[in-house]
Amino acid sequence: MEKPPLIKPEEGLGKAVPPLRMIAWEVTRSCNLNCIHCRAAAERGPYPGEMGTEEGFRLIEEIVSFSKPVVILTGGEPLLRPDIFDLARYGTQRGLRMVIAPNGTLLDGEKAARLKASGIQRVSISLDGATAESHDRFRQVEGSFSGALRGIQFLKESGLEFQVNTTVTQKNFQELPGILDLAVKLGAVAHHIFLLVPTGRGKEMKGEDMEGKEYEKILHWFYEQREKVPFQLKATCAPHYYRILRQRSQEEGKRVTPQTHGLDAVTRGCLAGIGFLFISHVGDVQPCGYLEVFSGNVRRQRLRDIWESSPVFRQLRDFSAYRGRCGKCEYKRVCGGCRARAFEQSGDIMGEEPLCTYQPGREPAPAF
Repeated sequence: MEKPPLIKPEEGLGKAVPPLRMIAWEVTRSCNLNCIHCRAAAERGPYPGEMGTEEGFRLIEEIVSFSKPVVILTGGEPLLRPDIFDLARYGTQRGLRMVIAPNGTLLDGEKAARLKASGIQRVSISLDGATAESHDRFRQVEGSFSGALRGIQFLKESGLEFQVNTTVTQKNFQELPGILDLAVKLGAVAHHIFLLVPTGRGKEMKGEDMEGKEYEKILHWFYEQREKVPFQLKATCAPHYYRILRQRSQEEGKRVTPQTHGLDAVTRGCLAGIGFLFISHVGDVQPCGYLEVFSGNVRRQRLRDIWESSPVFRQLRDFSAYRGRCGKCEYKRVCGGCRARAFEQSGDIMGEEPLCTYQPGREPAPAF
């Protein structure tokens, strides 16, 4: 879905500004579901102050003036925005790779065909359970599982490729094999798992977040599925997966290269402010949707200036500023720890990743 940035310098990017590879644009915060983990705590709305169509067109012009990122149209539920097809078409016409992240329940044959005609390249649909019972409990709306599967069928009939996303919590981690099998059977082109970040309603999921040892086991299992499924697997908000990938590869006598590990070989775990940014429904910019640290607003500033000069982004690019175990870790170049979880845990965006179990300095220096 995206082309990650190649990170080479040991201590960060220095004064160099990395290319902007990916934008998540929250085109609306309104949503027809009530998911227990939602970072935005989104409801039906309406939400005042959302950027209008012309503002959206101007934002796209600003984006293409200095970069060619993948643009993820997200929400809320992006299909609740009447001009969503116009925004997708405009971005496509300006040379951007436009993708969209609906929940699937509002899709029908007409909408799928319009997404295809507007140039959408991929659609991500979240499945957080392998059954209707578990998925609907997660989404807190009865029928959301059958609606998502129905939406996927419309995407397939329209010729749009889709990926399956899954947020992993204590509630559903045991269903991951079943969800992966379902993604294969449905004909997905990728399965992305997201480790829960306690923002929005996620803060209320006390007892549902997982311990570091449990996540470590899940990420090892996820690595082991790489050769067993016919599509891309990606761990998001789980930067220590990129440490595990290298540890396991080293044990297997393999060197991590683009030829052996694809895009995983040339990306890093946390991309917040490195190759990725988030734009909210009112134009606020953050390093990612989960790292709720204000970095600028596209209604008052040029996006290019924010990307290049935001003090928040510049701090995130200084890998030598990491604290705690992350600061000492020999894998910080490829991992970086989840900056959002660090911030939620300690109030420090450069603090250590609270869900990582790795103790730095106990292994030979990794070969990248």
